[in-house]
Amino acid sequence: METVSIGTARRIALGAQGFATPRPKGISDRRQIRRVLRHTQLFQIDSVNILARAHEMPSWSRIGAYRRGTLEAMLNDGELFEYWAHEASLLPAADWPLMQWRMELSRTGKAGWASVLAMEQRNPTMINNIFAAIRDNGPTTASSFNEPGRRTGPWWDWSDAKLALEFLFATGQVTARRRSNFEREYDLPERMLPPEAVNAVIPTEFEARHELLRRSAIALGIATERDLYDYYRLKSKASRPALQQLIADGVIAPVAVQGWKPVAYLHRDAVVPRTINANALLSPFDPVVWERRRALQLFDFHYRIEIYTPAPKRIYGYYVLPFLHDGRIGARVDLKADRHSSTLLVLGAWAEHHAERVAVAEALATELVELAKWLDLETITASQLGDLALPLAGELRSLSR
Repeated sequence: METVSIGTARRIALGAQGFATPRPKGISDRRQIRRVLRHTQLFQIDSVNILARAHEMPSWSRIGAYRRGTLEAMLNDGELFEYWAHEASLLPAADWPLMQWRMELSRTGKAGWASVLAMEQRNPTMINNIFAAIRDNGPTTASSFNEPGRRTGPWWDWSDAKLALEFLFATGQVTARRRSNFEREYDLPERMLPPEAVNAVIPTEFEARHELLRRSAIALGIATERDLYDYYRLKSKASRPALQQLIADGVIAPVAVQGWKPVAYLHRDAVVPRTINANALLSPFDPVVWERRRALQLFDFHYRIEIYTPAPKRIYGYYVLPFLHDGRIGARVDLKADRHSSTLLVLGAWAEHHAERVAVAEALATELVELAKWLDLETITASQLGDLALPLAGELRSLSR
């Protein structure tokens, strides 16, 4: 079995995620976002908007400035759709058939949230009535029902109408776009997606798992079996035959990675960049770091998102972004967009143990200036928290002169 050094594994992984290609000059458009999607395969969604929406950041990290709202426009005109992939995610419309097996599992109660799926048995009349209302009257939101009825505490105090809509969404009977307040607006797939996606041949469950694992391998470049399953949240037992088929066909090959206990799998088309020169702030929901064990294995970077940690118990901050520098994660920075004062707040900055602080501070300051411009924030204010705070503040002052 071939042995791959950890440095090579990092370059393969970052190259697979699109970081070997320099950012284009100027403002990027849909074509560049499509290029990002060819690397990442999907964009994870999250409601937190303290800096920017989670699905917006991976494109920024790879291609720099692009017009805000482009992803929403791609969702609204049917180029993308939302579904449960790696959590809630935006995917290319062409992937709609690949999700049908998961929708079928939801219909039969073998996947999804029990409270949502129980709706079919608990209140089928409500489900049918809500579906008919969407079919006959057009797109709707949960709030439009203004239901005063019973609440279901375990699921964010969702009403029965919301649960019914989520059942219809999980089973693919409706799909959704997002309003400006991030609320889902539900409509029929045939009204939101192109006919070639809705009417495409539906693969078998094995074929879909096989294709999703193949895409995971492309997106990751080099990965453990666990990583491959995690990318689309696939169950290992049900997906292992598809993984074995990929190995048998030579699509992926087992390799040993220096310092890793599990066997890794290398995609046959994975490229080994000579260097990775990208400087990039990574969202907590970026594929490079969303699987925390992989981040630790690849980058020796121990990372936990602390959004749900009580403030006194946080180590680094509420919304901390890793900073990719010189092919490794060189720092982490706690950021907030104060839109009222038009200020990018740097609430804390810390260098990783291996990083050369002056170089990291200089590169991070440049990235923060570009990020502030993209977010239409006029100023940057840096606190003194963290061992990188002082050199970073000095670099920001230099750039503002």
